[in-house]
Amino acid sequence: MSEPTTPSVPPTPPVPLSALLAREDLGLRQIAGPPAPDTVIHWAHTSEMADPYPYLLGGELLLTAGVHVPEAAGAGAYFDDYVSRIVAAGGAALGFGLAPVHDTVPRALVAACDAYGLPLLEVPPRTTFSGVARAVWQLMAQARLAELRRVTEAQQSLAAAASRPDPVPSVLRQLAQRLSAHALLYSPDGTVIASAGRAPVPGTQEALRKLTGVVRPGTARDAPASATDSLGDVQLAAYALGGSGGFVLGVATGRREPADHTIASVAAVLLSLLTGEHQSGAGAARSSALVRLLLGAAPPEVAALLGGTDGAGWLVVHARPEHGTPDPVGAAALGTALGSPLVDLARDVVRVLVPAGREPAAQPGWTLGVGAPAGPADWPSADAQAARALARARATRTPLVRHGARPGLSELVPRADAEDHARALLAPLAAGPALTETLRTWLSLHGSWDRTAVALDVHRNTVRQRITRCAALLDTDLDDPDVRMELWFALRRG
Repeated sequence: MSEPTTPSVPPTPPVPLSALLAREDLGLRQIAGPPAPDTVIHWAHTSEMADPYPYLLGGELLLTAGVHVPEAAGAGAYFDDYVSRIVAAGGAALGFGLAPVHDTVPRALVAACDAYGLPLLEVPPRTTFSGVARAVWQLMAQARLAELRRVTEAQQSLAAAASRPDPVPSVLRQLAQRLSAHALLYSPDGTVIASAGRAPVPGTQEALRKLTGVVRPGTARDAPASATDSLGDVQLAAYALGGSGGFVLGVATGRREPADHTIASVAAVLLSLLTGEHQSGAGAARSSALVRLLLGAAPPEVAALLGGTDGAGWLVVHARPEHGTPDPVGAAALGTALGSPLVDLARDVVRVLVPAGREPAAQPGWTLGVGAPAGPADWPSADAQAARALARARATRTPLVRHGARPGLSELVPRADAEDHARALLAPLAAGPALTETLRTWLSLHGSWDRTAVALDVHRNTVRQRITRCAALLDTDLDDPDVRMELWFALRRG
């Protein structure tokens, strides 16, 4: 029989030797070797062979009653040879059964186990080897169940994090919490764009950055999906985010448990979905559309490249997070939720151009304003509509407000005449765009100072001052409903 060269272990959680010693029904007692907390067992095996090496796979608790021990063993090198072979085969511990062959554990065996660092257990006469093996498997099953429960709970919490308004930071935070780790998201150029978890030990981030180069597409012809390394006691892992153009997840932990890789892999899949290109093959077309626009093409000429429909086939959406300011990752996730990669991140608002067939819905953590369906030539008007809808949504604390496109009395007046009238009526305000926008918002909110202040992000006293200024410049009474109606008509057409 050939001798094993590399010990292998089963894909099940190991059992701490200390847990086996804690079983009062077994009555095991450690009498030699290193402390039990430092030893784990992968299985139990019984053998009375004088040389058990060929029969061991590594990680065993080897059980023997000493039948193979010759009478003169204590005076020679028998036990040294016996223990050294167990250690060479990767055996984790040795259990020596008392009775019927030996009343006590041979002193020379105790000395040999101490010398070679092999934990030695005394198995009392009342405990059978089959009982010890059963206990090992019971503890292993409990560990496996705990591991599965841990993975399941982690999957649920990571999925919940991915559905939050800030999905990428939330997933990283949840991953760091579950693994007691430091988690980082690297962009295709190798810079850290998001991180979470405890502060890493010095040198960790640089070591992780180097490890990401192993899995990043383009660094090697057959780059692996994941890679591991260590820095002292710190365990490092890197995961390529499939389909995301080179984003990589890096994880640094103080230990490496069997379930850690599974949990990190789940996080990597979620991050791939959140950061990846969700419309396969569309990137080149959008790039082409951008180049054509920069070279002078009109929007109607390039709209087909954007994946929408002809005619009035687009919606402009303006969005703001309920708390804080928008960030690139959150903006991309919002575009994914709305079904469009055409996202523009400004200082305090995210604009998304959505094909009209994908009707926007309210998004948790966001306030949305949606313009009327429009063709490319009318996108600027739809953009203004979405901005006003967002202002109204924020003022009324409504998750989503759509621009009302229902025909009204204004349609009875020729467009050119209505625009001429609007310019003449609003001419005194032409030099003050802030005044015009304040008046428009104030009228849309039925003269509410507080709601107008919220919609415009200004103090209510600023709203009062601007409206007073508007009344003075227009030389009219803004409390008169007829005046308000005429001004609203003009603002709609101006």
